[in-house]
Amino acid sequence: MRIDIITCLPRLLDSPFSDSILMRAQNKGLVEVHVHDLRQFSEDKHKKIDDYAFGGGAGMVMMIEPIANCIRSLQAERSYDDVIYMSPDGQQFTQHLANELSLKKNLIILCGHYKGVDERVREHFITREISIGDYVLSGGELAAAVVADAVIRLLPGVLGDETSALTDSFQDGLVAPPVYTRPAEFEGMKAPDILLSGHEKKVEEWRFQQSVERTKKRRPNLLDE
Repeated sequence: MRIDIITCLPRLLDSPFSDSILMRAQNKGLVEVHVHDLRQFSEDKHKKIDDYAFGGGAGMVMMIEPIANCIRSLQAERSYDDVIYMSPDGQQFTQHLANELSLKKNLIILCGHYKGVDERVREHFITREISIGDYVLSGGELAAAVVADAVIRLLPGVLGDETSALTDSFQDGLVAPPVYTRPAEFEGMKAPDILLSGHEKKVEEWRFQQSVERTKKRRPNLLDE
């Protein structure tokens, strides 16, 4: 898989992709992540990428020209399954959507900033808009990193245990059950005996019941869905 992220603040994305699972996935050759500085695609002598909104109002708008230049430059080199725009009013990002995107080969993610992008970008270049929640961030960089992280960890070979991602919260429509590790008892607090029993079937039954109960308590909307 290849993910190209377009941003006017590339340094914000240095850390998320230079450590832990995402770094190892790149080192293994399982994914390529390329961050593109939008200012390098501006034809303005000052590398300007934003301007005042037509009609007035507070805030600046990202211009169509540098964005179009960048997307076209990438598309001239390879085909892309989706050109994604991180937007507060986009499709809600879910585990189901992460699963879907993990099956793609090449993705472009455009990070918005300021008051957003010229609407013509969304009308003519974007194929999918995604939101990670009903709130507004300073820009789309952190949201893009969230989406990339959720997608990359699903790729075969990224996690040490291939079954790990399959037991994550939301994969089966439920939140994950509680987990415990050594020591079995700490200051009088004990791990459930069933987990120490060695009875695999009963352990799985216990975990499923715990997932159901926890979902009822914490995320009942998932059961409705």
